[in-house]
Amino acid sequence: MAKDRNTHAHYARPIRRILVGLLVFVLMALFLLWRIDSPRVERFRAAIVDRFVPNFEWALVPVTAAAGMIENFRSYNKIYEQNQELRRELQRLKSWKEAAVQLEQQNAKLLALNSVRLDPKLTSVSGVVLADSGSPFRQSVLLNVGSRDGVKDGWATMDGLGLVGRISGVGNNTARVILLTDANSRIPVTIQPSGQRSLLVGDNFARPLIEFLEKPELVRPGDRVVTSGDGGVFPAGLLVGEVTKDLDRRLRVRLAADYERLDFLRVLRSRNVEIIKDPGALLIGERSAPQIPVPEEGASDG
Repeated sequence: MAKDRNTHAHYARPIRRILVGLLVFVLMALFLLWRIDSPRVERFRAAIVDRFVPNFEWALVPVTAAAGMIENFRSYNKIYEQNQELRRELQRLKSWKEAAVQLEQQNAKLLALNSVRLDPKLTSVSGVVLADSGSPFRQSVLLNVGSRDGVKDGWATMDGLGLVGRISGVGNNTARVILLTDANSRIPVTIQPSGQRSLLVGDNFARPLIEFLEKPELVRPGDRVVTSGDGGVFPAGLLVGEVTKDLDRRLRVRLAADYERLDFLRVLRSRNVEIIKDPGALLIGERSAPQIPVPEEGASDG
């Protein structure tokens, strides 16, 4: 066995040397062939290329694929950089868009405040909403106008669409507005076109209740609700909203004011009304009690 292995190694080395020598000779011949500048050699080179190169297209596939991958990677890298730049530009545009939308909304609300048609006798002062109460049991907002602007308790407040509430608490620079949805809110209203008068009662829900209707059958969903002016609390004819029905078939009002975006409010300067100090005057007034006539003596004899 050892002799056979030595014999195999003895013949393998010369064969390997012969093959390496042939490979070097062929390469040198090709090098010289491609270096010789002669018309015959040029025709010979062209013939070799035409004969062998088309048959080696399969060998060029990996090279072509690798070159394509390199080119695609360069393109991808360039596209990635452009994409990142576009993302940054889009982020900047989004910030500008947000600022433009906010300015547009504020401008629209201010224009709406200016275009609300009110009684010419009514004047107003506009204020910015600073904050809300944030309590589920009390719904109110704070304005940046107060007694220095002549604001008084009880005055009506509106946004660009409809009635929002009334002033309840005035400071020097701020004023508290109780919203129509607050549980303490009671507003006399008129339902059109039936002319039914009722009371709009807040219950801390988005749509206040309609109570104390004399003829509910005359009221339909979609009817217009405005202030009645009863009691001199609010001026008459201020838009409140429209009638709706809840799941319990109770009548409610879908408010015209946009409570989700209370940014600016208009405080209406109402005319001075008589302040009732004695609750009893609501029942019997200031008239004296009626006197019972006393029969005169001798009147029964007649």
